[in-house]
Amino acid sequence: MFSFAYQTRIIPHWIIIFENLIFNANYTDMKIAFSLFTVLLLFISGLTTAQQGKAKIEFEKTTHDYGTFKEESGLQTYTFKFTNKGNVPLILNNVQPSCGCTTPEWERKPIAPGQEGYIKVSYDPKGRPGTFNKSIQVISNAENATVVLYIKGEVSPREKTLAEIYPQTIGPLRVKTNNIAFTKQTEIETKTEQLELVNDTENDVKVELKETPPHIKVSISESVIKPKGKAILTLSYDASKKKMYGFIMESIYLNIDGSSDYRNRIAVSTTVEEDFSALSPEDLKNAPVVEFDSKDFDFGDIKQGSKVQHTFSLKNAGKRDLIIRRVSTSCGCTAVTPEKTMIGQNESVPLKVEFDSTGKLGRQNKTITVITNDPKNSTTILRISTNIQAAQ
Repeated sequence: MFSFAYQTRIIPHWIIIFENLIFNANYTDMKIAFSLFTVLLLFISGLTTAQQGKAKIEFEKTTHDYGTFKEESGLQTYTFKFTNKGNVPLILNNVQPSCGCTTPEWERKPIAPGQEGYIKVSYDPKGRPGTFNKSIQVISNAENATVVLYIKGEVSPREKTLAEIYPQTIGPLRVKTNNIAFTKQTEIETKTEQLELVNDTENDVKVELKETPPHIKVSISESVIKPKGKAILTLSYDASKKKMYGFIMESIYLNIDGSSDYRNRIAVSTTVEEDFSALSPEDLKNAPVVEFDSKDFDFGDIKQGSKVQHTFSLKNAGKRDLIIRRVSTSCGCTAVTPEKTMIGQNESVPLKVEFDSTGKLGRQNKTITVITNDPKNSTTILRISTNIQAAQ
C-alpha cells in the first residue's frame, strides 16, 4: 500500500491522520478522505505561492506639469519617486519614453521591500515651442508590471535671430528666400511680389539693380540699407510681354557695394497658362482636342553614349486648329522636334524624340511637356525611360 508518513523525519500530524483514515476506512470513507486531502493540498499550495511574494511599485504621483517656461530655459527635469510596497526586491527592467525629446534616468539596482527609488525625467524644449504631453512607460517585475508616467507643459518660443528669420543670403544681405515664385498666372496677367532685403552687418550696404528684361519690373525702396535695417524689393511680372507658356525660370541680379558678382541673384519663376475664360459653350464644343497614341515609351537597355529615337503621334480630334504653344524637356539630353505647330481637324503629326545617353548610366526617366490650345487639356506630359549600360 501507499505510505505518506515516512517520507520525512518530521511527520506532520495531519498526514498521519489521513494515512490512518485511508488504511482503516471503507471505500466511501476513502473517497471522502481523498477529497479532503486534495482540498488541503490546494490550500497549502496557495500558502506557498503567497509566501513567495511579489514586488509592488507605488509612485507618489504619475503626472507632472512643468507649467509654462521659455524655450531658452533649456532642459526641464523632474524626479518621480516610488516605493517598493511588495515583499521581494523590485527590479526596473525598462523605462521607455514616447519621444526622443524626453530622457529618463532610473535606479539600476534592485530596490528592497520598503525602500524608495526614483525615475528622473528630462524634457528638451529646444526647437519645440508650444504645448506638449509625453508619456514614459515603466516596466518592472512588480505585480503592477507596467506603469505609465506623464509629463506636460507649455514652451514659450524664444525670439528668433535675424539669421533664423532670414536664412538665405545675397552677398551681405539676408532674405527669407532667394526665389520669387508666382506659381501660376494667365498669359494676360501681371503679378507682383515683394521681398525684404535685410542688412545684418555693422556697415551701410549700397544696392543697385542690373538691367532687367521688359516683362520684369523691379524697384528697391532704399538704395542704401543701414546696419540692421531693411529695404523692400518689389517685382512685377507681365506675362503678356513674355509671350511664353508653361514653367519659366529666370533670374535678376543686384549690384551690391559696387560688386556685380553673378552670385548676387534672385530667381524668378512662374507658370504661364492660356486664358480660356472668354470662350463660350459653343467655342468649347468646337475647340481643338489633343490626343496622343501613347504617353510613355521605354527604350529598354541601351549602351552608354548611344542616341535613340522614338516618335509619338499627336492628333487633333477637335473641330478647330490645334496649336502647339510650346514643347519643353526635363533634360538637355532630350531633344524634341515637332513636324509642325498647327494641326488641322482630324490631322495627325509625328513628334520625334531623341535621347542622348552620353555621360549617363543606369535607369533614366525623362519628361516632355507639350502645351497646346486645347482648353480642356492644355498641358500633356510624355515620359521616356531607359536603362543605360556601361560601354564595353
